[in-house]
Amino acid sequence: MREELKNKKMECAEKIAQVIAETLGCKTSSVSVAIKDIPEKDWKAEVWDKSIVPDEKYLYKHPGYSCEGS
Repeated sequence: MREELKNKKMECAEKIAQVIAETLGCKTSSVSVAIKDIPEKDWKAEVWDKSIVPDEKYLYKHPGYSCEGS
């Protein structure tokens, strides 16, 4: 099961890299994609508060949820 999930993540990352390269006109070798598993209980502290809120001005695709008031 773990190997299957790893393969799915690799496939997802490759597809994301392809779309970015095609859309922005660069090589896939110039694109990096990271997937980091974060437990749901840690999401607000580890992702929302540290990355989404401070870097909101750089987001081109905003989340369809909010952690405000949580």
